[in-house]
Amino acid sequence: MGDLIVKEAKFGKGVFANRNFKKGEQISEFHGKVFSTKEVPTPYNEVEDHYVQVDEDLFMGPSGGLDDFFNHTCNPNAGVKIKMGKMALIAITNIKKGKEITWDYSTTMDDPEGWTMDCACGSKNCRKKIGNFKDLPKKLQQKYIKLGIVPAFILENLKKN
Repeated sequence: MGDLIVKEAKFGKGVFANRNFKKGEQISEFHGKVFSTKEVPTPYNEVEDHYVQVDEDLFMGPSGGLDDFFNHTCNPNAGVKIKMGKMALIAITNIKKGKEITWDYSTTMDDPEGWTMDCACGSKNCRKKIGNFKDLPKKLQQKYIKLGIVPAFILENLKKN
């Protein structure tokens, strides 16, 4: 059996650790095809459409694999790192076997039209909305930047504003 397993989570399917992961360890890579903003489906269905913003005008689509099932939470144990066109999920805390692996979708979002999605993660610090990184509380932005899980295109746009 592999390091990760897809099974029923709070809202549909999620990915769970099938072993312990240490903070800083790579958990998985994302393998979807990259699309321009114009190619992303509209209207966008956040339940069925699994697209992740990977650059200013680029989104990675669903792969049909396990990486399509990593869920959002406002209290994540993992984060995305994008380097040289590759996207990987990294543990930002120690993760015990059996725990669901989650990340904050807002860490990769910089939509000029202000896309949002309702959040019902249930964590004590749930923001109720998933949206652009720039709309996160400044303290949380700094935490994510320090953890190295904010893509370069978002950091560049923060400097401009």
